[in-house]
Amino acid sequence: MVLNRTYWFAGALLVWARLMALGGEHRDIEFARPDGVPLLLDAVIPEGKGPFPAAILVHGGGWEAGDKREYIHFLFEPLTRGGIAWFSINYRLAPKHQFPAQADDADAAIAWVKANAAKFNVDPNQLTLIGESAGGHIASYVAAKKDHRLAGVVSLYGVHDFVARTAVMGSVGRNVEQLLGVTRLTAATSERLRTASPIAWVRQGMPPFLMVHGTEDKGVPFSQSVEMCAAMRRLTNACEVY
Repeated sequence: MVLNRTYWFAGALLVWARLMALGGEHRDIEFARPDGVPLLLDAVIPEGKGPFPAAILVHGGGWEAGDKREYIHFLFEPLTRGGIAWFSINYRLAPKHQFPAQADDADAAIAWVKANAAKFNVDPNQLTLIGESAGGHIASYVAAKKDHRLAGVVSLYGVHDFVARTAVMGSVGRNVEQLLGVTRLTAATSERLRTASPIAWVRQGMPPFLMVHGTEDKGVPFSQSVEMCAAMRRLTNACEVY
């Protein structure tokens, strides 16, 4: 009799946990407050049994503009239609907040989603980081620099080597100036540019990467994704350029 009650209680707890899991759309959830700045995310969770695979989305905007509903919004519908939960995040913007504030915020978002995985009915072992443009740089940097045990990374036309990009473009560009406080490539500034580059942190054991990049991109040379993938593969990581 006691054993039956134990099984009943365990089953009731499981049903309760499923009912309490937050499905549907949830906006403006605070996930961190660095230096008193509230950082918000929007989440869309499929209805159903779960737990669901999930993606954290990092928007573009030249590190100085955009938010969780801009630039990256073209991914919302395909992810939802595919039964994938997603969390679109804000991060601190330049020039008020220089790098690595943006990467620190993405780190915090990953930790928050993993800590709240059960609440949102997502599988923390099936978490992918997706970034677009400036967000592609942030996603690649975060995944290279720190082992978050991500299932994968998708970097859409992100900068991966600021030194090489500056050499090709002929200048660092206003957005990078605001992000890094560097106005030109010199022996003195090259280290700042290098250490903010994902390619500088490539290591063994990185999650698989998918790079999506236009061959005629005028702002971020296509070679940025090609060279990042090549560096990853040299250390036996999985990477593909589309």
